Amino acid sequence: MRAVRRTLGWIVALAVITGLGLILWSTLRGRPQDLPWTPLDLGQPIGLMTGRKLNALTQSYPACRAALERAGVRYTALPPRSGEGRCGYSDGVRFTSGGARRIDFAPAGLGVACPVAAALAIWEWNVVQPAAERHFGTKVTSIDHFGSYSCRRIYGRDAGTWSEHSTADAVDIAGFRLGNGTRITVARDWKGDAAKAAFLREVRDGACQLFATTLSPDYNAAHADHFHLDQADRGAMGWRACR
Repeated sequence: MRAVRRTLGWIVALAVITGLGLILWSTLRGRPQDLPWTPLDLGQPIGLMTGRKLNALTQSYPACRAALERAGVRYTALPPRSGEGRCGYSDGVRFTSGGARRIDFAPAGLGVACPVAAALAIWEWNVVQPAAERHFGTKVTSIDHFGSYSCRRIYGRDAGTWSEHSTADAVDIAGFRLGNGTRITVARDWKGDAAKAAFLREVRDGACQLFATTLSPDYNAAHADHFHLDQADRGAMGWRACR
C-alpha cells in the first residue's frame, strides 16, 4: 500500500510540474492558444489547446458566434431545424461574403453547425492556404464539398449510431480550386500527382489538430472521394480520430 501511495504521489507531482512547465513555456512564448483557460481566438495560429477549445464550442452557441465575429467571419445564423431521432440542429450558420476574412465553398451556401464553421475557418487560414502556397505558389480560391446536414445514421444504415451529419456537426470536403485554375480532388489526386497528393495529406493532417474526427481515403472505401470532418462532443476530452 505504501508503494502504491508513493507511486500516486510521483504521478501527481509529475502532473503538477508538467502543468507549471506548460504555463511558463506558453507565457514566455506569448502564445495564449497553448493555455487551456484563455479564450479561443480564431485569428491566432494553431496552439496546443486550439482543438479542445474549438470542440468546447459545441456547448455554447453564443460563444461560438462571438468567436466568429471577433475573427471577422461574416455569416448568417440559420433557423433551428428538427427531424426524426437525433436529427436537427439549433446552432447552424452559413458563411456569407464580405468581412475581414473570406471563405468560399462550392457549391455556395454551405450551412454547418457553428463549431464546424469555426474549425473550418482556422483550417483554411492556418493549414489549407499555407499548404497551397508551399506546393503550388498560389492560394485556394474555393473548397468543394458534398454538404453537411443529412438526417441519417452512419453509412446510411437503417439502425445503429446516428451520423454527425444528422446534426450538421460534420462536413465532407471533396476538393480544392486554386487561383491558377488548378483543381485538386480527393478522389483523383490522393494517389495521383505527387504535389497534389502531398498537399492533400498535409491538409488532412492539419485538420486532425482541429476536428474531433478526420477521415480520409486511408480510413476506408466509403471515404475514397472526400475528407469527413466533424466536431463530435468527445473532442473536448482530447480524444480525436484521425485516419
